[in-house]
Amino acid sequence: MPTLLLRLAGPMQSWGTTSRFDERDSQLEPSKSGVLGLVCAALGRDRAAPLDDLARLRMGVRVDREGLLMRDYQTATGVVTAAGKVDPKRTVISPRYYLADAAFLVGLEGEDRSLLDAMDSALRDPVWPLALGRKAFPPAAPVWFESGPIELGLRDALIGALRIASPRHEDRAAPLRLLLEHATKGAMRFDQPLAPFAERRFGPRHIATEVIDVPV
Repeated sequence: MPTLLLRLAGPMQSWGTTSRFDERDSQLEPSKSGVLGLVCAALGRDRAAPLDDLARLRMGVRVDREGLLMRDYQTATGVVTAAGKVDPKRTVISPRYYLADAAFLVGLEGEDRSLLDAMDSALRDPVWPLALGRKAFPPAAPVWFESGPIELGLRDALIGALRIASPRHEDRAAPLRLLLEHATKGAMRFDQPLAPFAERRFGPRHIATEVIDVPV
């Protein structure tokens, strides 16, 4: 099946999957919900629009440069209390986690070549600005590749592509992590969209992890 590769690199990224209330987390690699959200922004697809076609795509991630997990200290005022009222004098601390200086090669595999072509075209000329998990985190380089969708399966496409970023000095001899969506085995992530983003309903999916060597 064909695969569309995406370059996700920037000074700051954030891929939360368990954020609740005041604290905003980030996984160490892009979430499927976050990547599909980026694609929806490129397509100009509203948050209330169906996601069935995109959710069926199989996703993989190659970690070309591990991000440094950082925490941003933020406060918020005028928050809603437990009674459902806005208290203009109340201030809460809202820790926000993000990845610094990370670079990921993401692959989306699907049977419908026309869908991948439409996604590729939209990423080159997006309807809305693209962001790496949060609106304040734009990509540092074009998300799309000149080749567009390629006729390779997900794993082969991710293994065969050139690195999109050089490793840090301390990681120059380390292999790369490769995470592939799997039907039954691997770690479980709750980032599979089950409904339009406006409903905020996500289900589990399995992620199988391995390490690979890709020349610099």
